[in-house]
Amino acid sequence: MCQNPLEIRENPTAPFEKEAPLRLEIGCGKGDFVTQLSVRDAEYNYYAMELIDDVLVAAVEKYAVSRGLGKLGVYGGWEEPDGTLHKEPWDIPLAKRGNVRFIRGDAKTLCEIFPDGTFDMIYANFSDPWPKKGYEDRRLTAPAFLALYARLLKDGGTFCFKTDNVGLFDYSLETVGASPFEIVFETRDLHASERAVTNIMTEYERNFSEKGMKIHCLEAVIHK
Repeated sequence: MCQNPLEIRENPTAPFEKEAPLRLEIGCGKGDFVTQLSVRDAEYNYYAMELIDDVLVAAVEKYAVSRGLGKLGVYGGWEEPDGTLHKEPWDIPLAKRGNVRFIRGDAKTLCEIFPDGTFDMIYANFSDPWPKKGYEDRRLTAPAFLALYARLLKDGGTFCFKTDNVGLFDYSLETVGASPFEIVFETRDLHASERAVTNIMTEYERNFSEKGMKIHCLEAVIHK
């Protein structure tokens, strides 16, 4: 279920069983968000990117178990629902099943993996705020990253961003506002907004919301 970036660039829809509009989550963590979203909005196909190996493996297993696609073997490898064990976790005959594909990678390489105009929606949930001075360019809402998203999104495509960090949200409002994107929704208390009913929480979001922290959210559309 983890894909080869070189193969994806040639045809981003090829890894999926059925052709459908594509969405991307950057920094999928342990997979809560994309696993739920891909069930609720099943008419789309999804790519989920994560940089940390162990976290990515956890996300893949969470998604696979939820869809009855198997699980990690007790002593390694991948165990299919019928008990068949594959020594190499990704070398399994399930590649065409389900509507989520996972990628290990850094957001900086997105345009090396996907051609322009691939997605109709990009999600960035609870990314590292990089609060120290001099690290602003690493934030996923820095101007260089926004330029990447603008390339990867189709005309009228949407960038969705959530964070619990006030400083990062203030910064993001400024950078997105100064970019070609048009902000169509913003809130400093997502769970008290009109979007609360349709909001899908990440594991991180759930934990911090239970501690009383407010969730900030913005959505922005690109017109080409």
